[in-house]
Amino acid sequence: MQHYDVLVVGAGHGGSQAAIQLRQAGFDGSIALVGDEPELPYERPPLSKEYLTGDKDFERMLFRPESFWRERDITLLAASRVTRVDPAAKTVATTGHGTIGFDRMIWATGGQARALPCPGGDDAAVFAIRKKRDVDAIHAALADTRRIVIVGGGYIGLEAAAGFRKLGKAVTVIEMADRLLSRVAGAALSDFYAAEHRRQGVDIRLGTTVEAIERSDGAVSCRLSDGAILVCDLVVAGIGIVPEVGPLIAAGATGGNGVDVDRACRTSLPDTYAIGDCASHANVWADGEQTRVESVQNAHDMAKVVAQDMMGEEAIYDALPWFWSNQYDLKLQTVGLNIGHDEEIVRGDPGSRSFSVIYRKAGRVVALDCVDRAKDYVQGRKLIEARAEVDAGALADIAVPLKELLP
Repeated sequence: MQHYDVLVVGAGHGGSQAAIQLRQAGFDGSIALVGDEPELPYERPPLSKEYLTGDKDFERMLFRPESFWRERDITLLAASRVTRVDPAAKTVATTGHGTIGFDRMIWATGGQARALPCPGGDDAAVFAIRKKRDVDAIHAALADTRRIVIVGGGYIGLEAAAGFRKLGKAVTVIEMADRLLSRVAGAALSDFYAAEHRRQGVDIRLGTTVEAIERSDGAVSCRLSDGAILVCDLVVAGIGIVPEVGPLIAAGATGGNGVDVDRACRTSLPDTYAIGDCASHANVWADGEQTRVESVQNAHDMAKVVAQDMMGEEAIYDALPWFWSNQYDLKLQTVGLNIGHDEEIVRGDPGSRSFSVIYRKAGRVVALDCVDRAKDYVQGRKLIEARAEVDAGALADIAVPLKELLP
């Protein structure tokens, strides 16, 4: 049986970074990185952006070349999934490498794309955008594709819509809520992106769901809850992820929507950590509310905390979350968490395609969405970190730099 001092399960941003951080910190024990894909570890954000459109080749998405992992004695166990965890014996069962023993384990599996919960949701014409093979399959189908239906008006769906429009495809976005980005942004940003996508030729259908995906004489159609029938060639499901924590929960780890971790990213299982999209934690920037943060930043910062904790250093995860999204020629930068905000303040003119939305909670600045306003992003971050209470009128005044509003 193979045995490693540290077993990292998941070869995405969090898992790869955890292995790298351990070596950079001077850890000289054995490390293995288990990934369910055959490729070397790679970046995920370009999948819905530059890789989808063909503007970035896969080699440029690799975190490191194969030689990097070999030189640092990090064993890559590719094309393998962990199916069972035995916390008492400290072993895992895998699909590709048998039973593996460990002294300590880092669970960094992220999540699987959520399947469409309707008849026909598993049709061959339905694709996700979560892994390289998903986008490769889309590329293989694009030559015969004119009309694309995207289910889900979140960031992945909208980034894909922008990419498909760049490729000249007819795109319809279906969103069950009454506005786009309803889970992650305020109404001002939702309205802006809805208008922008419509201006770019995207058909946006709000307040409706896909009831079924049907085939007739080889043609694919989406039957919507409002009675509309959309004939298409390809469907993309962008309705979120399901955290991949089944084996941990079955082994007795505490969790529900993900696996629960403490401030050092430790699960309730002995010598077992969890990081990234699958880790549910009490986030200090959401007033301690239990949440999962799906972002590269979160995965990287949690990986650093785990490496420090494993090396005997005191480490607490309290990083301020940040995100980004590229759609058309627009760059959105988000900092903070707007969970529970009670006010949104628009700074600048959305009509100019350069503005910010500032979120307050009980008078305190908690988050910003900045569309092509990098200075607001940088300076607004400091307001959040300072937990500043700032007058709404001052925040809205673009003549006043946000840095001048620091207490």
